[in-house]
Amino acid sequence: MPTVQDILAAKGNKVFSVAPTSTVLEATQKMNRNKIGAIMVMDGPRMVGIFTERDVLQRVIGAMQRPEEMKVAEAMTSSVICCRPDDDINEVAAVMKNERVRHIPVCNEDGDLLGVVSIGDVNAHHASTQQAQIHYLNEYIYGRV
Repeated sequence: MPTVQDILAAKGNKVFSVAPTSTVLEATQKMNRNKIGAIMVMDGPRMVGIFTERDVLQRVIGAMQRPEEMKVAEAMTSSVICCRPDDDINEVAAVMKNERVRHIPVCNEDGDLLGVVSIGDVNAHHASTQQAQIHYLNEYIYGRV
């Protein structure tokens, strides 16, 4: 059973973050520079929210707010769904689907942030697993195993 830790091991656990006092403009510029769709909002070592592309569209652009003046704390999602490193990837994918989220922070038992898993990471893992399985079955069918 593949776990979230398998994804983190493959992609690394680098996490980009901003402070809740940062402006929305600063956060989106950092997201654009790093080509990411979500950024963690950290108050020191404590995660207080997540700021996503959807937050920008709904709470900033849709509400006609000025990104250079609005603080991330005003636009972020504060009720964050987290997973653990030993969670099954398929269960995490189901949570993403059911909750309609594309990014889930990975936290340990103490609540420390260990990384972030995106739906793209989950899909890439599934695709790679399927490729390996197809290759193995092809080898088996043609008697090369």
